[in-house]
Amino acid sequence: MSVAIYLPNEAKIKDWCGMLGDLMPDWQFQGISEVTDPDAVKYCVVWRPNTGSMKGFPNLKAIVSIGAGIDHVLADEDLPEVPIIRTVGTDLTQRMKEYVALHVLRHHRGMPEIQAAQARAEWMPIVVPPATRRRVGVMGLGNLGAEAAKCLAAIGFDVVGWSRSGREIEGVKTYSGAQGFGAFLEGTEILVNLLPLTDETRGILNADTFNRLKRGAAVINAARGPHMVDDDLLEALASGQIAAATLDVFHIEPLPSDHPFWSHKQITVTPHIASMIDAATGSRIIAKNLRTFEETGTVADLADAVRGY
Repeated sequence: MSVAIYLPNEAKIKDWCGMLGDLMPDWQFQGISEVTDPDAVKYCVVWRPNTGSMKGFPNLKAIVSIGAGIDHVLADEDLPEVPIIRTVGTDLTQRMKEYVALHVLRHHRGMPEIQAAQARAEWMPIVVPPATRRRVGVMGLGNLGAEAAKCLAAIGFDVVGWSRSGREIEGVKTYSGAQGFGAFLEGTEILVNLLPLTDETRGILNADTFNRLKRGAAVINAARGPHMVDDDLLEALASGQIAAATLDVFHIEPLPSDHPFWSHKQITVTPHIASMIDAATGSRIIAKNLRTFEETGTVADLADAVRGY
């Protein structure tokens, strides 16, 4: 069974080919650019593939996204009409919970202000309410969002959640759809975005959303860069409607060196590391999904290309 692999980093392609090959010695793994027999390729394992890079495989059965999101796959304008398999697992969920908890707590306890005071050699005690009196809103209640929301609730935060369709989560008050969006945002002091990127959610972190939050709120975006309207965030920070932001994802990655986010005192930039998948973990998940799909024609992590996730 032949599998073609693509990642923007050529060295990483070799790592993934090697690890998947060790786990599945009866299968052949090679970089897309190294394929000499396109008819033999049955699966593609990709991250941010170039448009048209997979259309030359006439016998393709499925595409595997190296990650939980599939927006980078759907961006291929010549995408073959085959099933798309997401890569999710406990390690990725754990990493996202850690990232969200870390930065929610940073904003809750005023750490950006304390670090700025340290740079000025200023002793500045900050008294904040306990977590039980701080409302945190989580947008997106899929695998990652639901677990992050439960983690925050376990710490003691007043957690609310919002998703496209309704979902019940113990310890979390949930809202859904356009009719529930305003109520979800009202009173939220720390907003966490973990939504999938779809036509409906693109640009959802905009002036209207920011203005519905409690004044002085913080925003954490660990989903996708195009969820954010950059200029709206900068204006909200300048006006004081938003006090601080932690951003892990951007419209262009790596973030250009001249982008204003880098030097903004109220913004923390992290390099898309919230739930970064490593080859060792990801290859085990992908190997299992490939074998299952080959045997049954489906997997639990099958994505819905129409919905976009």
